[in-house]
Amino acid sequence: MTLLVAITGWDVDPWVERFRRLLPDRKVVTLGEPFDRRAVDYAVSWKHPVGALDGLPNLEAVFSLGAGVDHIFADPRLPDVPIARVVDSDLTDRMSEYVVMHCLMLLRQQRRYARQQTAAVWQDDKNQSAAADVRVGIMGMGVLGQDAAAKLKMMGFDVAGWSRTRRSVPGVPCFAGSDELAAFLARTDILVVLLPLTAETRGFIAKPIFDGLAKGGVLGGPSLINAGRGGLQVEDDIVAALDSGVLAHAVLDVFNVEPLPPASPLWTHPGITITPHNAAMSDPDAVGRLVVRQIRRLEAGEPLDYVVERSRGY
Repeated sequence: MTLLVAITGWDVDPWVERFRRLLPDRKVVTLGEPFDRRAVDYAVSWKHPVGALDGLPNLEAVFSLGAGVDHIFADPRLPDVPIARVVDSDLTDRMSEYVVMHCLMLLRQQRRYARQQTAAVWQDDKNQSAAADVRVGIMGMGVLGQDAAAKLKMMGFDVAGWSRTRRSVPGVPCFAGSDELAAFLARTDILVVLLPLTAETRGFIAKPIFDGLAKGGVLGGPSLINAGRGGLQVEDDIVAALDSGVLAHAVLDVFNVEPLPPASPLWTHPGITITPHNAAMSDPDAVGRLVVRQIRRLEAGEPLDYVVERSRGY
């Protein structure tokens, strides 16, 4: 068996080292070296080049190295084999840490206090709201969204979820589909976006969404946290909503172009917090172990876990 590590944009060496250690009896190859394409049984991908997985006649499965799979479907020459996504407690915990942290920072006005510290200003002329008075709405109630919802509830936030199809999550009101979107937005002070990127969701986080968010909340205006995919958001609409006061703040971990160009106005906008697509980094050890477990399942005649539905794109 040969495993192909097809990665761009990341340092490939840590991944190769982990897979060679986890699969000592197998050959692990990369796109940057000559290899027998007929010998490749499995491939792991992060933004692989178009056509890199074509012409592998014995390929049995492709494994994403990140939570999303849109980077795989960006290849029009993708082979017709099962594609499995990452569902791992390490990655899930990291995402929930990110979401909870930024919700708490918005709740406790931490950015305001950071500005005051820079100016040596001691001032607290606003009451601190309770988490129970802040309505968090999570768009995307898959594994990541459900875990974030549970942990936000533990902190006392008033949490609801929205997804394309109906979900049932104990203790969390769940809205579904276009018919219930307006009601979901109208009760949301902090909008957390964890949607997959598909043809239907590309550009979805835009002016109509912002205009529908709650008015008169205890935070003084609604805020956005996008830790899903950059292609979900219309960045000009985010800036316009901030400038007009429709949005109070935006926390962005993902962007349409990554790395975010130095000339982007997003860098210097006072209402935007930027992080470099690190809300939930894929750990080579944790993800490597998951991929190896999946390979062992296939070779034991068992079905893969977390297989992507091609018709839905996730």
